[in-house]
Amino acid sequence: MNVHDSEKIAGILSGHGYEASSEVKDADMIVINTCSIRQKAEQKFLSELGRLKHFKDRNPNLKIAVAGCIAQLKGNDIFKRFPYVDFVFGPSNIDTLDRWINSRAQNTEHRTQIIDDRQHKTALQDNPEYHLKSIPSKREGQVRAWVSIMYGCDNFCSYCVVPYTRGREKSRPLDDVVNEVKRIAEQGFKEITLLGQNVNSYGNNLHKNIEFTDLLKAIHEIDGIERIRFVTSHPKDLSERLIAAMRDLPKMCEHMHLPLQAGSDKVLSLMNRGYTYKEYKGKVDALRASIPHIAITTDIITGFPGEADDDFKATLKALKEIEYDGIFAFKYSKRPDTSALSMPGHIEEKVKSHRLSQVLDLQSAITLRKNREVEGRTLEVLVEGQSDTDKDKLTGRTELCERAPSFPQSFEPALEVSNRGRE
Repeated sequence: MNVHDSEKIAGILSGHGYEASSEVKDADMIVINTCSIRQKAEQKFLSELGRLKHFKDRNPNLKIAVAGCIAQLKGNDIFKRFPYVDFVFGPSNIDTLDRWINSRAQNTEHRTQIIDDRQHKTALQDNPEYHLKSIPSKREGQVRAWVSIMYGCDNFCSYCVVPYTRGREKSRPLDDVVNEVKRIAEQGFKEITLLGQNVNSYGNNLHKNIEFTDLLKAIHEIDGIERIRFVTSHPKDLSERLIAAMRDLPKMCEHMHLPLQAGSDKVLSLMNRGYTYKEYKGKVDALRASIPHIAITTDIITGFPGEADDDFKATLKALKEIEYDGIFAFKYSKRPDTSALSMPGHIEEKVKSHRLSQVLDLQSAITLRKNREVEGRTLEVLVEGQSDTDKDKLTGRTELCERAPSFPQSFEPALEVSNRGRE
């Protein structure tokens, strides 16, 4: 989601004649798009912003803007610590970047007077019409594209800061999403990923009786789009209709990212996740019964407040029982405004780290075994371009998951499929 927000920021800048600079020292404007989902991301941002000061000292005309979730959380406090920042705007106010650039172009007064004008310096207010606006995107690559179908979240998981930074849940109108995907298809993109904090609840705020499967069926009819993915699905809202749509629509990738977070019912309750492990496991079983080769990935948090040894063992047991194709695992991170912050029983850092290591070691063996199960099968690969790590290789993915295998440049079948697709 942050990657796509950055594409929107780049789209606005491109509309004003800006071009991407390969070197920070050559930039006329620097926009840092931030994430606050974990404390480590915030620390990296603060360090990076501190390093930009000497660029501002060397070039007083350089403009520095801070965007994203940390901008929304910190607001004017950013100026107190980093007075050389010119503009701060939240993830629901990306469109205000356009007005800020226009106001700068029209304002010929001294720079200090512009800085004192708070109207041109922050955009953190509620933006109730944001989900109805069309913001140009300068998309990365030429093969796969991100499309936001909704913004915000209503779940209020006790560890998560998203509802406080991205606001309450709002779905984009179905026709708006479909028209955007049609434009993407006309540009030659072959795969789209639909984005939302909880795509399974798409349509809840729309006036018409529309749900996520209706959107999937409409997009499936668009010529030129060959693969459809989506993230993220909240387990409590995963419906039989969605499972059936994934089974019956040929363009749907056989991949589901379904965050578990913990295997203990006690911890799941403390997290306010809205399901038990048994209920979650039942939906995984239903997915695999309908789509035998489906790849399932998940998120795991270790060291949540109150997680006893037995609770952590329940998470390890869940990993063994479900056998995910891959996971994203993190130590619990304290985030402002969340209810978990004031919970008793916070875990020592070394214990959280040790538990995380056990999770990663266990899953590494499972993922290796799952990968070996694919040996001998013939899979279609959508080639995305050169490998970032080896320019002599091409990178592409099967429809099963997000992992990107690399193939030698002499791998002609994949190359031919890719070329025909682009034509």
